[in-house]
Amino acid sequence: MLTQPVNYIDTFSDFFEPALLAEFETKSMIMEVKSGDVMINMGQTIRAIPLIVSGTVKVSRINDEGQELLLYYVKSGESCAMTFNCCMLAQASVIKGVAEEDSVLLCVPQEAMDEWMTKYPSWKKYVMSNMMSRFTEMVKCIDEVAFKKLDERLVKYLKDKSAIAKSAVLNLTHQQIGDELGTNRVVISRLLKKLENDNKLLIYNKQIKLLKDL
Repeated sequence: MLTQPVNYIDTFSDFFEPALLAEFETKSMIMEVKSGDVMINMGQTIRAIPLIVSGTVKVSRINDEGQELLLYYVKSGESCAMTFNCCMLAQASVIKGVAEEDSVLLCVPQEAMDEWMTKYPSWKKYVMSNMMSRFTEMVKCIDEVAFKKLDERLVKYLKDKSAIAKSAVLNLTHQQIGDELGTNRVVISRLLKKLENDNKLLIYNKQIKLLKDL
């Protein structure tokens, strides 16, 4: 669903000079997505870069067996480095992007992105800083998978979800958690039960309530 106008100035005024903000109005497009909408799929051609005006987008990888691994979240004021790379190099997407909550995106076409790299220092700085931030997030993800125990990853995952939802009650199934952490439902159920026994959380039907001791 496309709408105009949306006030993106408040979100990006600290990043870009007025001249570039004015160009957004004529060269970019506003897109609204609902929670759960798939915005970018693996193998899809990317012709525009989404900047997050409001909301949160989950970025993940899917292997040949269909298993998903959560890489990072993209929040208001940010963009996805992987889409920068794929768009600039005209390559198919290697990630999946799903709206974690209702979100508004400012979509910048490839031609404008290339032009702004030399025209506006603030745009180049924004692109490079987002690429560095996402690279750091991916390194952390690798570290967690390689060096952290699954129970530690699970706790961090639940806290991240709670921060995004701004709620201690999460509408999640054990299967969903297992999919995003790259493991199976049985393992997640066992770890959640242990956390419940330790008075860290409460388990309901398709819901989990985090307690203050988590």
